[in-house]
Amino acid sequence: MTKTIQSILAWLGLIVLMFLVLNLLIGSGILGLYHVQILMGIGISIIMAMGTNLVLGFSGQFSLGQAGFMAIGAYTTAIMTQSNPTYVGFYLSMLIGSALAGLIAVVVGFPTLRLKGDYLAIATLGVSEIIRIAIVNGGDLSNGAAGLTGVLPYTSWQVVFFFVVLFAVLLMNYLRSAIGRQVISVREDEIAAESMGVNTTRVKVITFAIAAMTAAVAGSLYVGYIGTIAPKDFTIMRSIDYVIIVVLGGLGSMTGAILAALVLGVLNMYLQNVAELRMIIYSLALILVMVFRPGGLLGTKELRLSQYFQKNKGGNH
Repeated sequence: MTKTIQSILAWLGLIVLMFLVLNLLIGSGILGLYHVQILMGIGISIIMAMGTNLVLGFSGQFSLGQAGFMAIGAYTTAIMTQSNPTYVGFYLSMLIGSALAGLIAVVVGFPTLRLKGDYLAIATLGVSEIIRIAIVNGGDLSNGAAGLTGVLPYTSWQVVFFFVVLFAVLLMNYLRSAIGRQVISVREDEIAAESMGVNTTRVKVITFAIAAMTAAVAGSLYVGYIGTIAPKDFTIMRSIDYVIIVVLGGLGSMTGAILAALVLGVLNMYLQNVAELRMIIYSLALILVMVFRPGGLLGTKELRLSQYFQKNKGGNH
């Protein structure tokens, strides 16, 4: 059995074990409704963090537009499920919302992704704000600044778990593909990548569109979890929240983003009882990590089970 197959089977076994453990803890009542809601929130944050990391950590583009694409997915689901309040309507709205977000990302990506650094951040922030203001002025369709309520609870912890695993697999395989290696080459040295024949604009736009579609799916899960949305839920602060998770976990590490989302989610849960001190403690924890681990929790490293098989194989000789 090759090391790759062993690694795939190990990850599959770990995922199944995690699902069974969560199912046991929730089914037995050890984890109550409050904890389940926290878990779903963490899962949605993980999906958003992975999409943000794809753009920020792997392609090296400083984007602040993820909240806008999340809003597209959330509002598409909220609007479509009003006329079709079924799981078919929910998943159909998820597909349409992600397709719409991807299309908008491609349209705005070609002009904006030619910019770099702060200019790109401002441009993507502008795109996000345009989307949010368009929703505010959407009339009866979006119900303006008041937002939409009464969305049925389509999102369960099992659904969130499935999509976290799905996007982790899809994004990791994308980064290991030929175009994924081009994405990383653009991050390392865009001029060198272009001189080697890499179409840098195309690579950046594709990556930006995939991240936008990821955010839209997270938005659909979010509204199915919360049940109500308003434009104020998708301001710049939401984009910054996910940037913080990515920086904490390590720019260029998907497993780092997952770990950081878990750590911050659990930290927020335990700090709920000290609301007045919560942001101070939260900020202090981030500062300490940045001081002692400036590259983030994992830096650019990934947690790989294959390395353990390699060690075992070496030990058998």
